[in-house]
Amino acid sequence: MNPDKRGRVTDVLAPRLAQGIVVTVLSGYAVVTLLNVEYALRDQRRELFVCATAVMLLYGLQLVLTSPKARRWSTGRKCAALGVQLFLTFLPLVWLNVLWGSVAGPLSASVLLLAPPRIAWPSFAAISGVVLWWAVGQGGNVLDLAYSTISTALTGLVVYGLTRLTDLVNEVHQTRAEMARMAVIQERLRFARDLHDLLGYSLSAISLKCELIQRVVVNNPERAREEVVSVLGVSRQALVDVRAVARGYRDMSLAAEAVSVADVMASAGVEAKVDIDCGRLHPLVDTVLATALREGVTNMLRHSKVQSCTIRAAVDGETVELVMENDGVVAVGLADPADRGSGLGNLDTRLTAIGGTLTAGIAPQGRFRVTARAPMRPVAPDPPDSVGPQGCGYDGSAGRASVAALERRAG
Repeated sequence: MNPDKRGRVTDVLAPRLAQGIVVTVLSGYAVVTLLNVEYALRDQRRELFVCATAVMLLYGLQLVLTSPKARRWSTGRKCAALGVQLFLTFLPLVWLNVLWGSVAGPLSASVLLLAPPRIAWPSFAAISGVVLWWAVGQGGNVLDLAYSTISTALTGLVVYGLTRLTDLVNEVHQTRAEMARMAVIQERLRFARDLHDLLGYSLSAISLKCELIQRVVVNNPERAREEVVSVLGVSRQALVDVRAVARGYRDMSLAAEAVSVADVMASAGVEAKVDIDCGRLHPLVDTVLATALREGVTNMLRHSKVQSCTIRAAVDGETVELVMENDGVVAVGLADPADRGSGLGNLDTRLTAIGGTLTAGIAPQGRFRVTARAPMRPVAPDPPDSVGPQGCGYDGSAGRASVAALERRAG
């Protein structure tokens, strides 16, 4: 049996083992009570049969009341069950004037399990008090009084405690299963987010450069060969990014991304002013800002008719600020929040996780501006592995929008 199967078997056995212990303990108490009945009514067959039947019904009902479903019953149903158990418990005392062992213990446990705490514990004490009062009325000695009272209270507490422990085992089992499902969902969300953030830029660059090659291949073969070499470089980087996503490694460099962005913008005929002066950054901050730069450039190509853009990054005290501005804003495209894609939502989640902020909107000069601010020392050791539902899905619409935007620019 491999480790995974062994773990699954253990998970399945744990609740069953806990429930089995409760059943075993209740069966043991039932046997002890039957032995006490047999000892007290050995020469009275009819009374012995009635009391033995009452004991079996009492513990059978107690077994039903220990199930988690019983705690979800309606108030009326709970009261009816406690009423039946009360009748079976005190029938021998009232009819036959016989008191044996811990016959009232199951009733004490049921009251603790089904009644609200403000009622359960006083009722528990009252049941023990009734048993003690009845034993005193029968003229028992001190040992008989102590045995009747202690055995009743102890049986109730043991059954109650084992039942609650069984409930906790079931809750832990269900929680572990839910955590496993959530881990799978979070990994899927991480994969979708990283594919969008890392590959959207590369695929847009490849499409743009291929379009340029198609235009110049006849009249300028030398330029076409240079762009083919550039496309190969971008495609190799995209392959590295895919492997990084699969491995979960997401370290990126803002300076390196700035060099790549300048090359892509030049190929697209966009006048780009790039000024990155941040020095050495924390790896996590470097990665988040590099991702922000990728997403900002991808949005420029997808959602605007950009002709010029400005990209600058600088350190201001304990904060790093990355600002991206571009012209060619298409107001209709910005009016619909869904057209802004999931990338800005992802970036906002990434920046918030490390103590940063993201703002995006149209500047007073009519240019679209995205500003990402991050602390020099991130507040979290790792980027979040999950984002909100609205900011993680990737269904291919971003890629189709990117291709459509490039086709519009080509036209």
